[in-house]
Amino acid sequence: MEQKWPQQIWVVRHGQSAGNVAREAAEAASQFLIDIAERDMDVLLSELGTRQAEALADWFCAMPPEQRPNVVLFSPYVRARDTAMTVVNKLDREQMLTVVADERLREKEFGIVDRLTPLGIADKYPDLHEQRRHVGKFYFRPPGGESWCDVILRLRSVLDTITREYRGERVLIVGHQVIVNCLRYLLERMDEQKILETDRAGDVPNCGVTAYAFDPAAGKRGKLVLQMANFVAPLTQTGVPVTAGKDQPAAPKS
Repeated sequence: MEQKWPQQIWVVRHGQSAGNVAREAAEAASQFLIDIAERDMDVLLSELGTRQAEALADWFCAMPPEQRPNVVLFSPYVRARDTAMTVVNKLDREQMLTVVADERLREKEFGIVDRLTPLGIADKYPDLHEQRRHVGKFYFRPPGGESWCDVILRLRSVLDTITREYRGERVLIVGHQVIVNCLRYLLERMDEQKILETDRAGDVPNCGVTAYAFDPAAGKRGKLVLQMANFVAPLTQTGVPVTAGKDQPAAPKS
């Protein structure tokens, strides 16, 4: 029977961005608004984020050529695109089957709470703040934005494309924190409780690697099996600091 899945999938969060730095500064100073002028999709990698992406690329380059990614899919947001292209440019482009931006891998849409800290949401939209606390991160959809379920719906379509077009290949996906967590939800067949436990355990590190390998003996027809989650050793070995700043307002405790 023909293999359904790629041979390998790596899911990676982009390097540290200027937005991550601005959010941390705003929350540390108990401010309501994150001080960043660009659209979210235009936010650049920080200097540290660029170094993290280079360290990630070096880690992939250290693999034997037959084990490196030959398909690269990435969010079109600048910070994810630049992380992905740092890897691609250090690998042999002639060995690549495809390198493509996929808008379905974009950051979660924040709607009217975009650029607001948790304090800012509570101050400007107290009813929404209470609804968010009551409903929880998984199902809450801010006006004009998305819930995690909405993100998962578009990622189901991404996996359909991957199983149709890239079976047996080695696929690198570069996206955002929510993208990493929601792909884990799908690939590891989690439920709401499990994925929120995973999220509460800590933020996804910038340029952290979550990897799956196809195991023909797993399940009835073979499936992808988790090899590593949020693996940061290749970054620390190069002397590049590990960061894990938030992309979105912190979730209420539940």
